[in-house]
Amino acid sequence: ADQSMDEEKAKRKAEVRARLEQAAATKKKKGFMTPARKKKLRTLLRKKAAEEIKREQERKAEERRRIIAERTGTPKNLDSSNEAELMKIVKGYFERMYQLESEKYDLEFATVKKDVEVSFFN
Repeated sequence: ADQSMDEEKAKRKAEVRARLEQAAATKKKKGFMTPARKKKLRTLLRKKAAEEIKREQERKAEERRRIIAERTGTPKNLDSSNEAELMKIVKGYFERMYQLESEKYDLEFATVKKDVEVSFFN
């Protein structure tokens, strides 16, 4: 009776050991990047990329607003101005437009001149 109990204990120990070894082997096979971890990593990367894109868009929009404000100047209050002030404002706008058109003409002329030089040397 003692011998059969010892054999049964040894048999159970061997079964438990085999199950534990099999469980350890399957754990090792899974590796570090389980499908759940991969999915979570992918979603985190997508979220980070979306945040980066949003930040870049906001930065570009702010830069655009800054450049427009720099080029156009501050808007004048036309509602509370009398006729003399309105004439002064319009004259200022006209002078600015005249100056910008002059600069534009100079740039266009320089571009045409360079184009002619390039075509001449080719």
